[in-house]
Amino acid sequence: MMSYDTVAVVDFGGQYAHLISRRIRELKVYSEVVTCDRASYVFKDFPNLKGIIFSGGPSSIYEREAPKIDASVYSLGIPILGICYGHQLIASQFNGIVSKGDFREYGRTRLLIKKGNLLFKGVKKETTVWMSHGDRVEKLPKGFINLATTQHSKFAAFYNPKKKIYGVQFHPEVVHTVEGKKILKNFLYEICGCKPNWKVSNFISQAIDGIKKEYNGGKIVCAISGGLDSTVTAMLVKMVAKDNLVCVFVNNGLLRKGEPESVMESLSKLNLNVVYIDASERFLNRLKGVTDPEAKRKVVGETFVEVFNEVATRHGPFEYLAQGTLYPDVIESAMSGSPAATIKSHHNVGGLPSRLPYRLIEPLRYMYKDEVRKVASTLGLPDSILKRHPFPGPGLSARIVGEVNEEKLRICREASAIVEEELKRSGYYDK
Repeated sequence: MMSYDTVAVVDFGGQYAHLISRRIRELKVYSEVVTCDRASYVFKDFPNLKGIIFSGGPSSIYEREAPKIDASVYSLGIPILGICYGHQLIASQFNGIVSKGDFREYGRTRLLIKKGNLLFKGVKKETTVWMSHGDRVEKLPKGFINLATTQHSKFAAFYNPKKKIYGVQFHPEVVHTVEGKKILKNFLYEICGCKPNWKVSNFISQAIDGIKKEYNGGKIVCAISGGLDSTVTAMLVKMVAKDNLVCVFVNNGLLRKGEPESVMESLSKLNLNVVYIDASERFLNRLKGVTDPEAKRKVVGETFVEVFNEVATRHGPFEYLAQGTLYPDVIESAMSGSPAATIKSHHNVGGLPSRLPYRLIEPLRYMYKDEVRKVASTLGLPDSILKRHPFPGPGLSARIVGEVNEEKLRICREASAIVEEELKRSGYYDK
């Protein structure tokens, strides 16, 4: 991994931190997201760090508990781009003035570029950008030059030529910013000097190398659903562990119509060693009287761990657990130190690792869903898995309001099947 140019995205609690990282990877440059409180400590782990991007965030820079970053980052000699909150943070930490604006800018806005710069190379002098902020930079710090304005933001973009530090009040990572991809591309290629050499084959080799580092022999167990993430995980792990991999498919009684049968048929063609367990009766008994959505999610998760433990005991002993955790899964569960708030518990991150006595193998931990899909295609997985729509661990219980029972499941299962059938018939299922 570290033989490739890398750009670090510092997360200040904004909803777009991972989107920024994905956009960078789409431009064939490797990127990782780090929380703002740990950033200055982990930068040293990136020997080929070429650039740093500060994300947006929900806080106001002048609030007492507003997230900050150690000012030593500005002495690394590495180009920095601040976006929205990151733009304001840079101005504030260099003794500029940031205050609440008279008008909150939200949505599409016309940006007028005042001064030519590598960041705006090839960008029209007047272009549409996406804004989402209430505060604004009122006065630039010493040594900074204004690059662009909007109707309500005098300093909508700036830079410090000596330190190669840039700030933009808008969001270049969203599609609503018409030339946003070009702006990010300029930062990566023109300013940071990154080479566009990150590709799918790198993900596969990185994943396999990671497995080899973790795996020292012994049996590996993998919970497999037949979905994209768990199946790709199993295929990658099998490349290293061979016949020492045992996959477990648990039918929790909350699956879609015909799903258990179709999953087992697809997996059998991949020559994976799969143990099938029908625990539907146990799951439904545990869900009796449970009406709260979060409570249902936890019941399903706890019951799954219980069943999984029993199966592992019968077919073990196992030393490792392979799991299809994706990169955003880690952030979604609001890791300690992150300024982001927990939205809901995640059935992958929140359950198995802390409850089961195995060493963890997560080959997809630094991948996004679209990247996993490319890996699956490269590995030759069939369309039944490649194009299968994601389905959460709680299954149909997440679609049922109130208590889950056989009749509600029957209705929900039939209704879901009809919807999917119509989507496939119209051609929208794969769009």
